[in-house]
Amino acid sequence: MSKIKELVNLYEKSLRDANKSINTIIAYTKDIEQFLEFCENVRNKKLNDITNEDVQAYVDHYTNKGYTLKSIYRKLNAVKNFFKFAIENNYANSIPQMKIKSPKAYAEMPRVLTPEEYNRLRDLAKRDIRIYTMVELLLQTGMRVGELCRIELDDIIYQGDRPIQIRIKKYESTPERIVPLNDVASNTLKEYLTIRPKYYNNPALFLTKSGNPVMKRNVRFYLERLFKKANIKNATVNDLRNTFIAHHLARGASISFIATVVGHKRISTTERFANLIGINKPRNEKLESL
Repeated sequence: MSKIKELVNLYEKSLRDANKSINTIIAYTKDIEQFLEFCENVRNKKLNDITNEDVQAYVDHYTNKGYTLKSIYRKLNAVKNFFKFAIENNYANSIPQMKIKSPKAYAEMPRVLTPEEYNRLRDLAKRDIRIYTMVELLLQTGMRVGELCRIELDDIIYQGDRPIQIRIKKYESTPERIVPLNDVASNTLKEYLTIRPKYYNNPALFLTKSGNPVMKRNVRFYLERLFKKANIKNATVNDLRNTFIAHHLARGASISFIATVVGHKRISTTERFANLIGINKPRNEKLESL
């Protein structure tokens, strides 16, 4: 095993021990493997010889290859995290200054659907109550696609016969939280539950035709097809979450409230949306319907 691969494996183990999410572990491990190979093969540098100029060259290399600002920022974040690990475990003697000249990822505006766009999307989705309910829950709560797929019937909290909240269970490094349902989400979910097949012995809220829980790839497939039919360009399923965050902040919801609802680990993530849309309205803690 090469020294690079051995060090990457140790770094990956440190991420697992720190209870990082699977996606973070995969992304950061790949980023560091690329970084070390770049420094060794392109810059002819060993770990203890790496300088700020080498990190800058690495960032410039992937910027010139057309990587998105978000990807570049993640790669740089992975490098910073890796050097912290290397110093703490005596694999490196010093940390580069990390004064990198590159566009700031936080300056990139997330894709947010306009009311006209998400209304076209929901109009098409209404042809299938199951998919329509998925769209409304994503749009009206800001939950992640994976969270949507993991909802089970006992996660729904009722007031009388009306669903008013959904419990998002702890998953990997993401803690449990309670997501409130506004009128649109509540009414849509209640209607869907009346037609959800009851003959399958499976607690998942959303099932396939064969009675298995709907997977993330299924939801992405359904919605990408809808985006195309609705002529909504350059949009992904995650943009429904972006839309929820941006529109509620613009309508005056407090940053801390939205951060709690969507499960942001750092409030700075929510603040980025607020800064980009320039909120200036009074704050409140109510989820209005989109």
